[in-house]
Amino acid sequence: MTTGRSLASPLLRGLSLLTLWSLVGLAFASQFYLTGNFLGRSITWGEAIGNGLEDWYVYGLLSLPVLWLAGRFPPEKGRRWATAGVHLAAALLFSLAYVALRALVGEVNGWAVGESATFGEIFRPLLVRTFPYNLLIYGVIVSGSHALDYYRRYHERTVQAIELERHLAEARLQALLHQLKPHFLFNTLNGIASLMHSDVEAADRMLVRLSELLRITMSHTGAPQTVLRDEISFIERYLDIEKIRFRDRLSVGIAVDEDVAEAQVPSLILQPIVENAIKHGIEPHARPGHIQLRAAREGGDLLLAVSDNGKGIPEGGPKRQGIGLTNTRARLAELYGDRHHLEMANQAGGGFTVRLRIPLEFKTPANP
Repeated sequence: MTTGRSLASPLLRGLSLLTLWSLVGLAFASQFYLTGNFLGRSITWGEAIGNGLEDWYVYGLLSLPVLWLAGRFPPEKGRRWATAGVHLAAALLFSLAYVALRALVGEVNGWAVGESATFGEIFRPLLVRTFPYNLLIYGVIVSGSHALDYYRRYHERTVQAIELERHLAEARLQALLHQLKPHFLFNTLNGIASLMHSDVEAADRMLVRLSELLRITMSHTGAPQTVLRDEISFIERYLDIEKIRFRDRLSVGIAVDEDVAEAQVPSLILQPIVENAIKHGIEPHARPGHIQLRAAREGGDLLLAVSDNGKGIPEGGPKRQGIGLTNTRARLAELYGDRHHLEMANQAGGGFTVRLRIPLEFKTPANP
């Protein structure tokens, strides 16, 4: 595979140069034809194209060493005078080489059509007529080479900067995710510890559910995003643990629209929101509590909503803001910038709702 690419690259560059010089030659052939006929000199298209391509194919042949020299002596700081001297000498040599090669081509062409002309007869007028013009062509070739080289370097630096920024964002997301995992694990262990003194059987069931939860967590790839279906499966197991802890005081409702089940969501994005609802909306009250989780399409976005039937936040009271929600905000900012919206508000009929809206995205299938 590598050998094929290494062979194709010089061939592609050669074909590109041939095409470029052919197009330039044809453009000047048109000028020769129109100018000659305008001045009253009868020139056929064949003669115009022949002269144009002969001129510019010679330039194309001589451009190969010029391009090599431009790469060897770029206009960098600290070498500008030396580089200028090299290119000045090379430009003079380039101009003389063009006149010599073009005179040789003219001599062969004259011999082929039966119009004899010696090398010297062609060389001298060609030298006077084209020498300064050849210096200009040399400058254009070198300038074009440097411009393409600068563009290539700029493109490479841009790609590297984007890759570096992506890796940095992934590292920050990983740090936030690793911070979140022990947070909910410690809270769950605290719940098990509290049950050990009152209901050993319930504590045992919680340990079994926790082992299942840890198995899912350990098998997680660590990617910053996952499929909503898997995220819901994880949160269901987490809520199973909470239902054991609260016995008959906690009920759960989950409604996920089928057309968003495979959408991409941040890993463990729902757990801290659900934990927050249980801690503030269910735990402080003796009455039965209910957690409602909903996922649906909203225009071009994915809507995730977690509601509880608690008392909500009193007017002027403190916001529900702990490690989990602070972490959630930071992860959303890293992943989506200003393309997300997190809203927390009391419900009209009582209770509290956290609404999260993120871009609706699906995992692109890998190329076969």
